[in-house]
Amino acid sequence: MKSRWNFDNSYTGLPDIFYSKTNPTRVSSPKIIIYNEQLATGLGLSNIDADILAGNKLPEGAQPIAQAYAGHQFGHFNMLGDGRAILLGEQITSQGERFDIQLKGSGRTPYSRGGDGRASLGPMLREYIICEAMHALGIPTTRSLAVVATGESVYRETELPGAILTRVARSHIRVGTFQFAAKWGTKKDLQMLADYTIERHFQDIQNSDNPYLSLLDEVVKRQATLIAKWQLVGFIHGVMNTDNVTISGETIDYGPCAFMDTYDPETVFSSIDIHGRYAYKNQPQIGMWNLARFAETLLPLIHDNQDEAVIIAQNAITKFDDLYKQNWLAGMRAKLGLFDENIKDEILMNDLLTLMQKSRSDYTNTFIALTFDKIAETNLIYESGFKEWYEQWQSRVNNQKVSKEDIQELMKKNNPAIIPRNHRVEDALNAAVQNGDLSVMERLLNALSSPYSHNSSYAEFAALPPQQNCSYRTFCGT
Repeated sequence: MKSRWNFDNSYTGLPDIFYSKTNPTRVSSPKIIIYNEQLATGLGLSNIDADILAGNKLPEGAQPIAQAYAGHQFGHFNMLGDGRAILLGEQITSQGERFDIQLKGSGRTPYSRGGDGRASLGPMLREYIICEAMHALGIPTTRSLAVVATGESVYRETELPGAILTRVARSHIRVGTFQFAAKWGTKKDLQMLADYTIERHFQDIQNSDNPYLSLLDEVVKRQATLIAKWQLVGFIHGVMNTDNVTISGETIDYGPCAFMDTYDPETVFSSIDIHGRYAYKNQPQIGMWNLARFAETLLPLIHDNQDEAVIIAQNAITKFDDLYKQNWLAGMRAKLGLFDENIKDEILMNDLLTLMQKSRSDYTNTFIALTFDKIAETNLIYESGFKEWYEQWQSRVNNQKVSKEDIQELMKKNNPAIIPRNHRVEDALNAAVQNGDLSVMERLLNALSSPYSHNSSYAEFAALPPQQNCSYRTFCGT
């Protein structure tokens, strides 16, 4: 059975400042390390050979390009672009859905900025694991179709095995893409990008009175929803630069990300985030900052009078706080088994988080303990004030006109038992990269695929890390 590629290349209909035609660089001995059969089936694909996944051969209809974009990196504006990724084209599924197919680590491009355009096996497998875990958690994300070993080495601080990841996304249009257009394109270029984005992702707003303001509104909504979902599972992106903010609302770029074990709003994992700009507690406000940068690019399209455009855009951006809070409160109510709303709910939630921080409780396992009434297994029982909080919560929960069974089911559906614990991810990567043993990763992926099933056979993946792993650090650009 053949692959059944059904490619389109709509992005190349934009002005050519937005991309450069670039072929992947051939590799010597491609070998599939892991392949996402379920995702492939959803895309209408099967039996894709390693040469295509490595870029040695192109799928029928492919027109490979590297995309241009800019971005604020830790607050500093830079010209960027796909330095080690090449978009092969857009696969159209039998349901008419459109997905970018991109090779990450496929060689130099005009935007490589002195880099080798390559990637090593460990980080590509890490992205595969984390994005598939995010998908199972119900969080919008790019996906991974495959990781292929190249048979060649890449050189960072040491010699490492090379690899290429096939990334699948609704699109790779970023806030940084609009920043690039606003800085180096004409107003017509910017408008063409905006019109293309609306056509691809927001067709419902095409006939609105001000489609570019509506575009801003829609992106604000999606980012508010996305970041609330991150917070609710303790996910820390690590590098919320504007080039890593998708217009589609998908999580992208899994370099320095990680999930929080011990609850601490100050948590930072990225080795380069020395000032905590992208700490867990800062993610919502950084999200709003990034959206303000997006709004700036749209000003010429929102209104001919710049002063009026600024006022309109500011009003749109200020909606983020309320939207984020609504999403977070709704999610926290579900995590605590609350079907209805009470004005005191936010106090109840924040009091719990304060107790968790003081007692150095595990974020994920605390909510599991509450779900299954196993609070004796948490640090919270030793914390002054927890008994009073627990009684208040029980009173709030039991005053609802729903059964205890329904309450627990709601909590089970919103409190994952399994997240990609950092030490488990590292164990899987070490086994795969150093020993060629994929079984550890495969078992981890199986557990992560059903985080809300509360399957006791995967209890080992809910276990806390050894004490020595508390200072876990992640790294970019590998």
